[in-house]
Amino acid sequence: MNRKRIRHPDGSTSLAEELSRRGFLSGAALGAAGLAVGARDASAAMGKGPAEISIRKDGSYATVPLSKDSVRLHVMQTRVQPVDASSSQSAAAGRKENVAHMLKLLQNAQEWNPPGDIVFFHEFPITGFKFDWTRKDIDRVAIDLPGPEFEAIAAAAKSYGCYVVFGSYVREKDWPGHVLSITTVVGPDGTIVDKHWKARNIMGVFRIGRQPIELMTTTIYNVLDRYIEMYGADAVIPVTRTPYGNICTSSVQREPELFRAMALKGAEILLRTATGGFTPADIEMCATYNRVYTAVCNNAVSPGNQFFEDAGSGGSAIYDEFGRQIASARSEHEQLVSAVIPIKQYRANHRQPEFAWDLYRPVLDQYVPRYPASNFSKVGLPTDLQEAYKQLSDPRNVNW
Repeated sequence: MNRKRIRHPDGSTSLAEELSRRGFLSGAALGAAGLAVGARDASAAMGKGPAEISIRKDGSYATVPLSKDSVRLHVMQTRVQPVDASSSQSAAAGRKENVAHMLKLLQNAQEWNPPGDIVFFHEFPITGFKFDWTRKDIDRVAIDLPGPEFEAIAAAAKSYGCYVVFGSYVREKDWPGHVLSITTVVGPDGTIVDKHWKARNIMGVFRIGRQPIELMTTTIYNVLDRYIEMYGADAVIPVTRTPYGNICTSSVQREPELFRAMALKGAEILLRTATGGFTPADIEMCATYNRVYTAVCNNAVSPGNQFFEDAGSGGSAIYDEFGRQIASARSEHEQLVSAVIPIKQYRANHRQPEFAWDLYRPVLDQYVPRYPASNFSKVGLPTDLQEAYKQLSDPRNVNW
């Protein structure tokens, strides 16, 4: 087959099959020059970090030098396909299939389009997700870091010289028995740059039929005491400082205070995942209020899950610092959403969010949340979503 070099409007080029820009390439991925991985704040499972929270008091924030004036962000709206959790062998086979699908789409994104500097997948591209999984099921489907799934993704990141960001259920040796949802940042050299735990679960909204349920993921919030002891207070709100900008990630919805805290610590590119839908205004206002580039990566139409194939799918998008949508998915199907971020120009003018904290501090200092922190540390780990609901709705475990 004949090949040609395609020149794109932004001046970049990519190698593509002459016959079609829609098909997938076969064979080995093309090599790409590696880039130095930047410094980061200490965060979950990356070692003990500072006890003092890294936030400046003059409107500026910590960075590392940029290696490019502009960076291209690829948002990968792909399927969620749950693996077979009935055995470790079937789960491993399902993970292998899902990773192969990820890598095929990654190759497509990098070789048939202007290549991305940051390639961003959603929350569960490797394991998928099912509401009826028990804690034992998730332990079977979860990946290890490092492990074979990571190694395959890391090799692709190194080959293309890009950052790859993806979420997954993860097993951690320091947290045996816990269900951890971790977003991993893989550097252009194929190493783990950072691991971001889910900060907290939204509560009081989920049902299966008429049965209320709660998520049983171990988040920073429900083991906050032990988490700080192990990783330091600064790791509670991690900021990954790279030569492509300061990156924060989150799979939390409708928690504006979390994203304000990230912005105060220096977030420049906020990568948010969603599974089964989200509120677009939440993403737009996150960018608007905090003046940070914000992307949301949701799942595409997903055959083989326990819902209708198109349930809660689509809508992946990228917003600029003013909350303007600069790229969005055209449909609910698998596709690439891509935009260029003028990171050097943005950083030159960007500062921490400015707001009248003294007006709000007296109220917030006295606020008592319904669900206290460190519940899992004090009460124990639920075995499934129904038990999680019983535990979190027990009057002894709530403040009001």
